[in-house]
Amino acid sequence: MLGRIFGWTSGATIGTFFTIARRGDHVGTDEFGNRYYLSRDASSYDGRRRRWVTYNGYADASKVPPDWHGWLHYTYDELPTDQPLARRAWEEDHLPNLTGTPMAWRPQGSLAAEGKRPAATGDYQAWRPE
Repeated sequence: MLGRIFGWTSGATIGTFFTIARRGDHVGTDEFGNRYYLSRDASSYDGRRRRWVTYNGYADASKVPPDWHGWLHYTYDELPTDQPLARRAWEEDHLPNLTGTPMAWRPQGSLAAEGKRPAATGDYQAWRPE
């Protein structure tokens, strides 16, 4: 509970929830647990109703799926819950940016992968200034 009151790294704070309850309406939730809101009034500088997201856990914009990203940026007027994007057969599921996490991609030979590099093949000669 104290993390919700004083911390912002584990999700939205209590003050954020009060602001959302006063100014916004919940319109949907994605598969990562992020919650999306639409303002009740058109208080934006361009007269549009504001749209925003509260992240489930650490705030990372790469956790927003493509259909919700388009809605947040006014590319689509329809909610992804009402009219989801058409999926192609070659498309993969959305993944957040995993850089810096244990699930990050580590190429062969990376010290972070297994902790040891493959043996040198002898085809490399170091540059020496003359």
